[in-house]
Amino acid sequence: MNREAVSPLLIRKYNQPVPRYTSYPTVPYWQEGIDAEAWKETFRRQFHEENHTRGISLYLHLPFCESLCTYCGCNKKITTNHSVEEPYLRAVLEEWKSYRKLMQQTPVIRELHLGGGTPTFFSPRHLKLLLQELLKGAIVHPQHQFSIEGHPNNTTDAHLKVLYELGFHRISYGVQDLDPEVQRVINRIQPFENVQRATGEARAAGFTSINFDLIYGLPLQTAAGMEQTIRSVITLKPERIAFYSYAHVPWNSKAQRLFNESHLPSPEQKLELYRLGKDLLLEAGYEDIGMDHFALPSDELSKARADGRLHRNFMGYTTQDTGLLLGLGVSSISDAGTAFAQNAKTLHDYYAMIGRGELAVTKGYFLTEEDRAFRRYILDASCRGQVSFRSEDRACLDSFSKPVLEKLAEDGLVTLSGEGMTITETGRHFVRNICAAFDLLKLRSEAAGDEGRRFSQAI
Repeated sequence: MNREAVSPLLIRKYNQPVPRYTSYPTVPYWQEGIDAEAWKETFRRQFHEENHTRGISLYLHLPFCESLCTYCGCNKKITTNHSVEEPYLRAVLEEWKSYRKLMQQTPVIRELHLGGGTPTFFSPRHLKLLLQELLKGAIVHPQHQFSIEGHPNNTTDAHLKVLYELGFHRISYGVQDLDPEVQRVINRIQPFENVQRATGEARAAGFTSINFDLIYGLPLQTAAGMEQTIRSVITLKPERIAFYSYAHVPWNSKAQRLFNESHLPSPEQKLELYRLGKDLLLEAGYEDIGMDHFALPSDELSKARADGRLHRNFMGYTTQDTGLLLGLGVSSISDAGTAFAQNAKTLHDYYAMIGRGELAVTKGYFLTEEDRAFRRYILDASCRGQVSFRSEDRACLDSFSKPVLEKLAEDGLVTLSGEGMTITETGRHFVRNICAAFDLLKLRSEAAGDEGRRFSQAI
């Protein structure tokens, strides 16, 4: 394999805490106690602008899991008691009814994603009831994309058939790592045979796009184990592979405190695991889409990148940019273009607010014109690898972004001109750091000596 060497000095220099930039402004800068009435008005206005042109996107958070994966930083509830399914689905549908009242017209659903937690914790019957009620009286866009996150151990043929009948053609399986020792320490025992079965059943049911989530940087991972994992999964030819960096955030995720931190790979070892995995994926015919994501040339994600249609949101890279993403369920996040809103993070608070007939939003952010401009820069950097500067942003760019970009250019991560910036091949290893050059809130906080917000390491 012919790999460009990345200096260990660069790795150490840029292995700094930075956001993953699934939004801008990033969640730590949002305000607690969002003005619910202002959010309703923003949602209502954005819905009427987007619904009959591009349609809307829906994200449903289904938080339950039967066992705890110790690496996971998602909002989840661990239980083997499946009687929790029905009350939760009732609450989500009540929340949907509240938003339907704000819409005052038939919603056109362009994108629908079920995430978690483990959505396939729910029985096929309950998922069918949820989706039928959700889609009742709605219009499904002819170019819709419906997707779900599934666990290879508990996704059944019955799940897949129900989902396919309701318009789902995409599924993402959490594979993470196939090394038995790594699986043991992260408490996710998942033989390759289960992944193979779940993949075959999805294709037999009619699913046309399958994604595998893999993680590098987990405890006890080795280069040999990573190579075996990658070589095994590519035999199944998933259309997409998300190759995520493990985010060690024990201050947010208590389960990560169970790790012996000496078992975590060093930044240099972690980057080597990534580069090894990337080389094997490229060798197998996958294309590098951007931060974390790879896809076969025939997949819509590769086509969107080539056509300049790639978008990034809370679900990672996507081909859909509807202008309105509505999140339903505990901790879900909504994006109305000019504002973000996040639901209550605990089931107790979520149920209480829904029970009172309120929207469950408890945190959010209303974007200024400046926020929207720099959000665009971050999206262009992460989705297209280049940014064109606007003259009206020159003062902020010169004061905050330019000094950072000049240092990035000195290290060979970007090239600069008077009109914009382009990420180099070396810079593709450090996209999060490059996006941070346009994060005015973070830059201003650091200039003011405010170190109160914490992020995972870049590498």
